[in-house]
Amino acid sequence: MKIWVDADACPVVIKEIIFRAAERTKIETTLVANQSIRTPPSRFIKMLQVPQGFDVADDEIVKRLEAGDLVITSDIPLAAEAIEKGGHALSPRGELHTTDNIRARLNMRDFLDTMRGSGIDTGGPPVLSQSDRMAFANHLDKFLTRHIEENRRKDSNNAR
Repeated sequence: MKIWVDADACPVVIKEIIFRAAERTKIETTLVANQSIRTPPSRFIKMLQVPQGFDVADDEIVKRLEAGDLVITSDIPLAAEAIEKGGHALSPRGELHTTDNIRARLNMRDFLDTMRGSGIDTGGPPVLSQSDRMAFANHLDKFLTRHIEENRRKDSNNAR
């Protein structure tokens, strides 16, 4: 399993949580963005800079994503594509996107996009709160812990 971060719009505080988790779990983590993003020196954390352009980073993540990988993004269409490919998607606010809830989230996103297109100000997302940060850190930790435990069980079953 790898972690892919849609890094252009990912808040710095969330990236710091991701960096600590990558080091702790030793899971390869790649930040994908169309601008250079500073990352700490680590053999588990990489930066992949893609050309400027609409959805170029998203497309690169989808191209490289393998089943079981985790994508961290606030982009609902990217989350949907990750899930469709057998991956997992977690928003920087700690919302785990699943096959059960992604369709409703896509519909809401499209509805709000239509409203904005007709001139209605729907406002932006609220500022990332301390509880959002905690929800993200907790969901990420639970997800990675479950993944590590599953791999240990597989390894011990294969050793028998």
